[in-house]
Amino acid sequence: MTITAATRLYGILGHPVGHSLSPAIHNPEFAACGHDAVYLAFDVPPGRLPAAIDGVRALGLAGLNLTIPHKEAILPLLDAIDPAAARIGAVNTVAAEDGHLTGYNTDGIGFLNPLSARLGFQPRDKRVVILGAGGAVRAVAFALMDAGVSEIVLANRTLQRAEALARDLRATGNTLVRTVAWDGPFTDPALASCDLLIQGTSLGLHDELPEIAWPDLSPKAIVADLVYRADGPTRFLQTAATHGYPVYDGIWMLVGQAAEAFRIWTGAPFDIERAARRCRPDL
Repeated sequence: MTITAATRLYGILGHPVGHSLSPAIHNPEFAACGHDAVYLAFDVPPGRLPAAIDGVRALGLAGLNLTIPHKEAILPLLDAIDPAAARIGAVNTVAAEDGHLTGYNTDGIGFLNPLSARLGFQPRDKRVVILGAGGAVRAVAFALMDAGVSEIVLANRTLQRAEALARDLRATGNTLVRTVAWDGPFTDPALASCDLLIQGTSLGLHDELPEIAWPDLSPKAIVADLVYRADGPTRFLQTAATHGYPVYDGIWMLVGQAAEAFRIWTGAPFDIERAARRCRPDL
């Protein structure tokens, strides 16, 4: 592409951020729709986020993504926050207009849209088990609740964190939410009626395998991982596949949330299938 004085600048702020696939996702999509823009990755340590946001305003960046550890820290630095992002308590996308910064969270819809398109999963009246209670799980849990799931079971090694998320979910929806202390192989009775099992802990990043009583899991279940690896499926998804379960790779959530951010910024179409295979040709 040709960069000129009119080229608009977008980027992702994180620490570390050198592994990010976001530039490889967004730059070809900008080119495909004829949007004169470039997307870069910026490594911003936690203590430098306020200065970085001042720079965003001063330099006139058009939009941002936020990743670990900035999704919550960005909130007081924004001029406006979308109600859905405020409820989740985290922002992963910022739209900028004349220095006015508005925060959004596209993780939840980014998880659900490709899941529905690829595997036909319709959330209404489904039962979901989620391992973990971190930031990405919060966004996905709220999206599932809003989409009409009947039950969410939150399993986490730190039960208090799962209970805090459960309280927030119950305060704004009618979905049955239950918490489970996960301190060994996961064997909760909810597995037997589970329609969707989601791995949302950081274990996959370190190539560790969450322990699941696979014989107890419903044969109708879809198994998803919010973690993605650039070199192939996580060990969790590999194990699920060996047990015969359809799997949903975290790459799809990555490109799904990117597609929604792209829509917020440009209003232009975004090819999720093309973007996913650009990240992982094996998909």
